[in-house]
Order: sequence, then C-alpha cells, then structure tokens
Amino acid sequence: MGYHSYMSELWKQPKKNFGTEKWRSWLIQLRKEPMIIRVEHPTRPDRAHALGFKAKEGFLIVRSRSTKGGRKRPKPGHGRRPKRYGRFIEVRKSDQLISEERVQRKYPNCEVLNSYWVGEDGRYKWYEVILADREQVSKYSGYEWLATHSTKGRVFRGKTSAGQKSRGLRHKGLGSIQFRPSKRSHGSK
Repeated sequence: MGYHSYMSELWKQPKKNFGTEKWRSWLIQLRKEPMIIRVEHPTRPDRAHALGFKAKEGFLIVRSRSTKGGRKRPKPGHGRRPKRYGRFIEVRKSDQLISEERVQRKYPNCEVLNSYWVGEDGRYKWYEVILADREQVSKYSGYEWLATHSTKGRVFRGKTSAGQKSRGLRHKGLGSIQFRPSKRSHGSK
C-alpha cells in the first residue's frame, strides 16, 4: 500500500487511530480559528488529491466551519393557532454544502471543486474546500472548462458532490434508474 492508502485508513476512525488526546487538541485548535480560514497544505492529502486538488499554482485549500443541529425560529410574541406556531425550520442543505457556499462567497474569483470532512465536535463540523483560481488553473490540461463563463458558481447550481447528493442524483435505486430530477421521466412509480 502507498502513503495515501495508509492515510485514508487512518482517517476512517481518526479518534481511535490518532489517539484521543491528539484528536481533542486538534478540535481545540480548530475551535480557536475563524469560521473560514485559508490553509497552506491539505490536512488530508489523500482525500484532497482524490477530489481534484493539485500542488500547483492556482489551487487553494480553505477550511470552513458550520454549525450542527437544526434551525429554530424565535418564539412568537403574540398568539397563533397551533398550525402556524411552527418554530423548527427544515434546512434542505447539508452542512457540507453550506460550508462550500460560504467559501464561494468569500472567494468569488475562484471555483469550488469539492470538499471533504476534517473533524466535528458536539457543536461544529469542519470541512476543507478545494478551490481553483479560474485564471491560473484553466491553462492546465483537464481544467480548461474553468475558463468558460458558464461554470461560475457551480456550487450554487448543485454541481459539486455535496450538491448532487442534496439534489438526489447519487441515489442508488432500482438498478440504473435515477429517481431525480424527475420520477416520471425515468419510468419509476
């Protein structure tokens, strides 16, 4: 097995493999950082390279933090009938997708390629988002598609892996039948 294979095995159970104390100190360090911070090197090089990161000019890694748990509205000040009293808001996006969108807003000249998990505690989840600078990266082979203007904001159109999952495009259903974007068009009932 190569280096990346060993790394991916370690990250399957990080608390057990790295040690409880080391993992706890890592989470404490993450909590002290700002919500969105650019990092020099990927924390998980195996995962970053598998998702499209290259150690070349124009590729960035940004660590983003998102809050866990549901969303709740404040209690209404005046009376409501029970039907209208709802306080819990259903968020139809994953924490990973929300992190990607926040990073895209902070770095508008870059394009989000993908992201991966790096840690979580009882309150937060942290993801590292892979960004590509359109001007610099489009000269590399395989990344020419970044130069076209139609690719701007692909994270907001659900084109990343987390976005496709939230759109239901990664569902393994009845054989090769996909249930989304339309059940009727794929002949399923």
